[in-house]
Amino acid sequence: MQQLSMLIVMLAALIIPIIMARFRVSSIPTAVAEILTGIILGKSCLNVVNPSWTLNLLSSLGVIMLMFLSGMEINFELFRKTPGKKQAKDSPVVMASQAFGLVVVTSFVLAVVISQLHLFNDILLATILFSTIALGVVIATLKEKDILQKPVGQTLLLTAVLGEVTPMLALTFYASINGGNAGRLWLIVLLFLAAIFLLRRFKQPFIWFNKISKSTTQLDIRLAFFLIFTLVTIAETVGAENILGAFLAGMVMKLLEPSEATEDRLNSIGYGFLIPFFFIMTGDRLDLKNLFANRQALALIPILVIGFILAKMPTMLVFRRRFKPHNSFAGSFLVVTTITLVLPTLQVARNLHAITTAQSDAFTLAAIIVCIIAPVVFNSVFKPEKADLIKQKVNFIGTNTLTVPISQQLYKNWYDVRMVTDNEKNFKTYNSEVKHLEYLPTLDAESLKHGGYFDCDIMVVGFLNDHKSARLAQIAKEHGVKRVIASQNNPRLDPKDVNALRDKGVEIFNSFNVQSSVLRALIESPLILRMLTDTEAGLYEATVLNSRYIGRELHTLPFINHITVSRIFRKRKPIDPHGDTVIEFGDHIVFTGNRQAAEEVREELRKSN
Repeated sequence: MQQLSMLIVMLAALIIPIIMARFRVSSIPTAVAEILTGIILGKSCLNVVNPSWTLNLLSSLGVIMLMFLSGMEINFELFRKTPGKKQAKDSPVVMASQAFGLVVVTSFVLAVVISQLHLFNDILLATILFSTIALGVVIATLKEKDILQKPVGQTLLLTAVLGEVTPMLALTFYASINGGNAGRLWLIVLLFLAAIFLLRRFKQPFIWFNKISKSTTQLDIRLAFFLIFTLVTIAETVGAENILGAFLAGMVMKLLEPSEATEDRLNSIGYGFLIPFFFIMTGDRLDLKNLFANRQALALIPILVIGFILAKMPTMLVFRRRFKPHNSFAGSFLVVTTITLVLPTLQVARNLHAITTAQSDAFTLAAIIVCIIAPVVFNSVFKPEKADLIKQKVNFIGTNTLTVPISQQLYKNWYDVRMVTDNEKNFKTYNSEVKHLEYLPTLDAESLKHGGYFDCDIMVVGFLNDHKSARLAQIAKEHGVKRVIASQNNPRLDPKDVNALRDKGVEIFNSFNVQSSVLRALIESPLILRMLTDTEAGLYEATVLNSRYIGRELHTLPFINHITVSRIFRKRKPIDPHGDTVIEFGDHIVFTGNRQAAEEVREELRKSN
């Protein structure tokens, strides 16, 4: 019977995503669908799955893996202060902190209210439950909208991060106090020290691991599980919850900067095998028959659903400072989602006998209901704003006959373009032609920082003076600009100077080399100039960042019939494309096609999600 129960759970885990894809069910998170399936298979309905030691073990490993992967979802770049960037009042970090602060206050007020109504008396536990946010569901929804890297996406992401990390820490203190381990709370510091030690210990070796790892060793995966079980063991030893140890392990792994392939394998192990056991068995353990027979617990469900919603609605007051009212409402409703941390919290509370089974089931059912409602409302209400449609911020330093036309073309394609010059004559000449052109008498680190010119995705430094371009390009890299392109006009560039710039991450544009290359190509291939200058067809390049196309063969791409792929550059080495060539993250694909179709394909491949 135990093996049959295992088989049924594994079959359910396989069939659920297939059915959702077949009937195009995208509004309900997969986790919720798995819990609902568990309810059907469990004691509430069919009763064909009976919990066993093996299923309980896999379920426990599933929640640990879920917390680990949640820790890996945190983008620490958002918390890192970049030199030259001001922390504005409407920055994602500031807005998310203020929004979650309101969530905590509202959650406490709601906890007091239901306590006064004698529906649930544990105010601290209720506050923790009301303030939780399902980070995984929020990330998945933002990825589907392709706004994860946009201002609204980053704000909602950080709010969700705080809604997972803060309640988790509060749960650890709650469990220690109610479990009689209050005197050992200080030992939790050892858990964080251990995480810091492991990070520092494996920072350099992890780079080496990537070089020597092979298919039969998978050192990166072995290290990940070593981190998980080490920090989980330490957490349980010092009296903390194992999910906190798993979450810290995920944060350590993220800070080790694993490759995209490593993250994909860990996600495959987690979401492909272990995590479905946790969600299905959670539904299996729900006893809806007893819940519906308990009038007090039954009356608690609609109150809890309203409580989960009301706890997050004040965030709209913060979001409206930067986003439109309807998008602020949609964002507030998205952070209503709460399932991933609610379930472990209820499990801890049950172990401490701080909550009855009926109350626990009521909270779980309420969390499932809001997880179904929230993404549907968000997808229905949210509409992309201009800031979400802008592809990249490009700042041009220097105005001349090359940079001005390029900036005008980019602006028409919804790039956020700014230009600055220290030449007053050029400023007067081009001011009427360029929408965002500014004049600064002196171009140095301080003036560019004060003007916010380092706050961009790409900076183009285009002066006729090579030394000036090189100096400002180096300053831009020192102030955290992701991509810096520097113009170098000398036909005979000193290789030492070029290598010095490239070592700092500066990309070199040399007009003489470009002209020579085009002329040589024109002689060897007469159609090359037409391909480069034709307004209807052209040569395009795109870096693959969209996870939807990673790991797929070239011939399976949905838009492959509209373009012709001529070359793929992988780790700076060219490879000849074939129909069965598997696309990898970071591949540079060079292709030709109709301009409109090619532009759409390029933007689709470049989407970072």
